[in-house]
Amino acid sequence: MKATGLWCVLWLCVAVFWPAPSALASDDSPDDSLRVMSFNIRLPVEADGVDRWDVRKPLAVRTLREQAPDVVGLQELTPAQAQYLAAHLPGYGRLGRGREADGSGEQMGVFYRTDRLRVVESGDFWLSDTPDRPGSISWGHPHPRMVTWALFERVADGRRFHLFNTHLPYREQDEAARVKGAQAIVERLASLPADVPVVLTGDFNTGPDSAVHAALSAALADAWEAAPRLEGPADTFHAFTGQAQRRIDWIFTRGMTVESVQAVTTRWDGRYPSDHFPVVADLRLH
Repeated sequence: MKATGLWCVLWLCVAVFWPAPSALASDDSPDDSLRVMSFNIRLPVEADGVDRWDVRKPLAVRTLREQAPDVVGLQELTPAQAQYLAAHLPGYGRLGRGREADGSGEQMGVFYRTDRLRVVESGDFWLSDTPDRPGSISWGHPHPRMVTWALFERVADGRRFHLFNTHLPYREQDEAARVKGAQAIVERLASLPADVPVVLTGDFNTGPDSAVHAALSAALADAWEAAPRLEGPADTFHAFTGQAQRRIDWIFTRGMTVESVQAVTTRWDGRYPSDHFPVVADLRLH
């Protein structure tokens, strides 16, 4: 056999039988990272025209597939949107119920990779004076506001962490209600075991110079501020223009090391998956 022919055979053997780089990495060093996303997906509104959900929904799926978060907290998620995402993200499980008393309405949905995480327990509470009463409203909210939470366990090593996901009211006059909601979340976190890490995702509808941010920062670390590596703009709400003006989508942590955070600005054919840039944080548990 000629030398060139021998080299071709050898190269074919290497290409077929040599494991992929990802397989080598997983064999040599177990992956102990945790990728978390916060994503206001924008509810279906026909008035959005070319940016309505029917146009955006494959882009939302593509965004989630490309970023491949271990867990994502979604806001403004309706039941029909949740069903669509679940049908097109077969590797993910999901949690969440509607914010209204009967379980209908927008969800603080949580999707998670079933190959990476298992749910130990989960639940919901409402940001009101009666947090355990579904659909309850206090503090002048026009709609119920709530938190969906879960205690997760990593399949690989059994390490556990809590995830909380929320969406605070949006009107300018709702600032006092937003502060009360943030304080209610902090009080709930204070009841958790101190040695179990926590991550909080959400659309907080106010800026990092607000009393809401100050209340949460007293108990948690803002991942954007803690990260040694940042990618994308700080501001996240862009109203489908791509020109964001406010950083209102946050990821907070406790008991975790923040390695990097990015605002995902990807678009396809001029269209964005939402009127918010999703935020992705790469973390490690302490």
